[in-house]
Amino acid sequence: MNSASTSTPGLTERLAAIDHAHLWHPFTPMRQWREQEPIIIERAEGFVLFDTNGKRYIDGYSSLWCNVHGHRVDVIDEAIRDQLDRVAHATMLGSSTVPAIRLAERLVKLVNRPGARTVLNKVFYSDAGATATELAFKMAAGFHHHNGRTDRDTFVGVRGAYHGDTTGAMSVGYDERMHKPFGSMLFRNAWAIAPDVCSVDEPSAGHQREWPSWDRARRERARDLALADLDRVLGEVGDRAIAVVIEPLMQGAGGIIEQPEGYLAGLAQRARAHRLPLIADEVAVGLCRTGAVLACEHEGVEPDILCLAKGLSGGYLPLAATLCTDMIAEAFEGELSEHRTLYHGHTFTGNPLACAAANASIDLLISDEISANARALSSQMRDSLREALGDHPHVGDVRLRGVLCGIRLVAGRGPWSAFDPDHRVGALVCAAARERGLMIRPLGDVLVLNPAPAMDDATAEEMLRIVCETVSGFDFSRFV
Repeated sequence: MNSASTSTPGLTERLAAIDHAHLWHPFTPMRQWREQEPIIIERAEGFVLFDTNGKRYIDGYSSLWCNVHGHRVDVIDEAIRDQLDRVAHATMLGSSTVPAIRLAERLVKLVNRPGARTVLNKVFYSDAGATATELAFKMAAGFHHHNGRTDRDTFVGVRGAYHGDTTGAMSVGYDERMHKPFGSMLFRNAWAIAPDVCSVDEPSAGHQREWPSWDRARRERARDLALADLDRVLGEVGDRAIAVVIEPLMQGAGGIIEQPEGYLAGLAQRARAHRLPLIADEVAVGLCRTGAVLACEHEGVEPDILCLAKGLSGGYLPLAATLCTDMIAEAFEGELSEHRTLYHGHTFTGNPLACAAANASIDLLISDEISANARALSSQMRDSLREALGDHPHVGDVRLRGVLCGIRLVAGRGPWSAFDPDHRVGALVCAAARERGLMIRPLGDVLVLNPAPAMDDATAEEMLRIVCETVSGFDFSRFV
């Protein structure tokens, strides 16, 4: 049921007029945005958001994949209030702060397994996932440069990956739809194909009703094809390669592309064989979203450079961290005359309020066993989606690892055929879900479910019911 609004009459309309006049929203077609009444979030409780009209929405995408424990978590709220009584911000250029130091220690303990051969021992803070990856690219390039390998100029990545929207992040995670106008700004990259099971040949007629991502033979075929293509790319790039970059287990904004078992380990083995740093971008998949603290843990992969953001502060404040090994960091140390310093930084690097929130969030990650809850939630999602949508003629695939889930909508399932992208079917289905009280966003025609890893069973059950009822009740025939 809806909660009573605390707003004054007419507030929503006045705020909407100001929004339409002045605000430019990210990843939003603004002409169409100004033609609709916006949802204006006023407050939140647990895993639920409330707008200025008092309408209740389940936060089915964790406020863009960053909320971990829910909204208004007492422990995190108190940590921020306590830090406000001390200092809200102090620069890390030439000084340090207590929360930043404590967080660095926590992070090193959190991400390194006992007995690990590759230990991530140094922590550099920034403020978003894109800045975390930008820093990782500079660390890798500088590592080679300071070791006398100045001719390396190419990063090796996976086609369709997304690493952010700053220049370096666009370069390594290029998307033609989003980044084409900025092509002149980008640096050199080489991409191997993604291990996308939907790109593998259609299965035999007897298996056409099975979702591709749940078909073991297709998963293995996709893995082998992608690793073979990576071998080709590494052979072509040769000694010009700087690093191998990967979103472990699941490509996020590229369409929720799940990686088959063995792909991540195979990619890591090839990076080692070519003596290349492995950069793991765990901005979207890290911190329990896949059912482990790090996605890399599932296949025993130990990166040389690790990027964290989004859920690092529990989804409260902008904070990112790029961790690296001592070997990488030592390349930037030497006599002042050698000019090895990593000249990189941000005004709010290591902001004390954000670090205080992150310290409290990590304490909850450990004490509340969030990874176990994410695994249980994943099983709940798998069972519900299979039962309700397994035979749906317009659900072409379901990709699921932990709480990261992509439901691929298609015009037909035998053979598989896509909707005309101009119809924006995914966006229309998400709008229908909002009417039922669920906030989710599409990636093209992929519906993305990404609840907070700590979401309770009852809220998750309601979320899944709304998703299944929305898809089942939607009139897809208008677009076929």
